[in-house]
Amino acid sequence: MPIRGVIFDYGGVIWDMRWDIARELSLAHGLEGKALVEAMYRNELWQPLEVGVGTRDVWLSAVQDELDRQAGRAVPPLHQHWHERQHLITKNIDLIRRLLPAYKTQVLSNADSTLREKLRLIEVHDLFDDIVVSAEVGIAKPDGRIYAMAAKRIGLPAADCVFVDDLEPNVAAARGAGMTGVHFRVDLGHDLAAMLEDVGVRA
Repeated sequence: MPIRGVIFDYGGVIWDMRWDIARELSLAHGLEGKALVEAMYRNELWQPLEVGVGTRDVWLSAVQDELDRQAGRAVPPLHQHWHERQHLITKNIDLIRRLLPAYKTQVLSNADSTLREKLRLIEVHDLFDDIVVSAEVGIAKPDGRIYAMAAKRIGLPAADCVFVDDLEPNVAAARGAGMTGVHFRVDLGHDLAAMLEDVGVRA
């Protein structure tokens, strides 16, 4: 069946997370290279938060406490400095615009409840027919139920959808749910337009 819907992860596909900057910030403050990323996303509060349990402020406070503990002193708000260096992947935003109106488009992201407002602030929310935020629906990738939900919300069978993510386990789970999966890595210089064309999506 032809692809009629294109579903995008947020971090790493729409938004460049700049993992290299996270490493630079960690090292600059005497921490291990993975310290900032692990303090944020291996934190015991993050997994509940991304399915809607807990608050962002408590999570970020715990992140800061952990980095201070590892450094043995108070360090600046590295999560904030990291975010300031992140940015839209403009090439992919231009691509999404070209996909309209031929394809239904959607964001499917493991994120806290602030994501919807972030998409408004960066003025891309109107490029999508729907936005699925894990914290709002109480399910996170790679749980197969969230892919089925996503397809249903844009009125398409899973087989008519392609899902793009920067994490292979999430792509594999989408394939397991019946979608076509594309593993995109901006840090490796991947060309998303070419990758989508390979699976039958033409802008």
